[in-house]
Amino acid sequence: MAGSLRNKQLRPENRAIAPDLSIELAGLELEHPILNGSGTFDAIAALRTFGPELRERFPFSAFVSKTITVAPREGNPPPRLWETPAGLINSIGLPNRGLEGFLAHDLPVLATLPAPLVVSVAGFSHDEFARLVEAVAAEDVVAALELNVSCPNVKSGCVMGAEPLETRALLERVRPVTSKTLVVKLTPNATDVGAVAEAAEQGGADALSLINTLRSVAIDPSSGAFSGRTWLGAGSGGLSGPAVRAVALEQVQTVAARTSLPIIGMGGIRSGRDALDFLAAGASAVAVGTENFRDPAAARRVRDELGSLLATRGAEPAKGALGAASWSQKALQMQAKSQPA
Repeated sequence: MAGSLRNKQLRPENRAIAPDLSIELAGLELEHPILNGSGTFDAIAALRTFGPELRERFPFSAFVSKTITVAPREGNPPPRLWETPAGLINSIGLPNRGLEGFLAHDLPVLATLPAPLVVSVAGFSHDEFARLVEAVAAEDVVAALELNVSCPNVKSGCVMGAEPLETRALLERVRPVTSKTLVVKLTPNATDVGAVAEAAEQGGADALSLINTLRSVAIDPSSGAFSGRTWLGAGSGGLSGPAVRAVALEQVQTVAARTSLPIIGMGGIRSGRDALDFLAAGASAVAVGTENFRDPAAARRVRDELGSLLATRGAEPAKGALGAASWSQKALQMQAKSQPA
């Protein structure tokens, strides 16, 4: 579908005004609903590679940084990646310069990007999260923060994004620290993701993003019969890519039915039709992740394909098509028109 949409020439009688894809997302005014998944697009390396052209043709309406922690991290031991038939298992381990290194070295470069900056943070306690949020939110260039709640609380041992009480307690700790937009990135490895989403809303979150990766392992093919030795240096990792898309759609739909918060949906998005499916499931915006490794300009293609879908199906070019409800309604209308009579 992607190629046919890019190359399709509309007959004059079927031409439509390209729809306005701009949205308002939890206080952020965005030119279109396509963001990046945290850690899947190294903007600093891309600037070194592509230079000014990257800023001129920046693929995302907002940029989500790699996750930072209070102390510097080297990440997990190699190997860190394993390709599956329809996805990628990663065991990167959040390598980063730490809070002080990020503020001194990375933030000045990210500040030059032509899009609102969302900084992803992860702590191993509520106090660590609060320290990160307070320090990062104090920077004028930072538009919003994403709380990566997939780390265990060192005091309780519970993964903060997997337990509703932990999630709510975390939000109640960090919400008073800043008035800037707080996005909570939910893990799919929770017993009841809807309950965690409700807890995040009750604690004061402004938006949610999901899904993160699914727990997974890869067996070392050279380890000998039945040894069971795993390939990744850390033993296990997280699965992303098209293999998780159906799971992501179900969880986005579930969370959209349980909360009123805007949702950034992600998980295996490769095309405009994939994006449309997430919007129909209840997302307000979407994030391209694993596909960025294959095609650094994937988000531009997804955006263009989504616009073509809306235009060719006869969507009205409403200013902004703002909010999850209007996006979902429009996406469902587009899907209905694509079904055979």
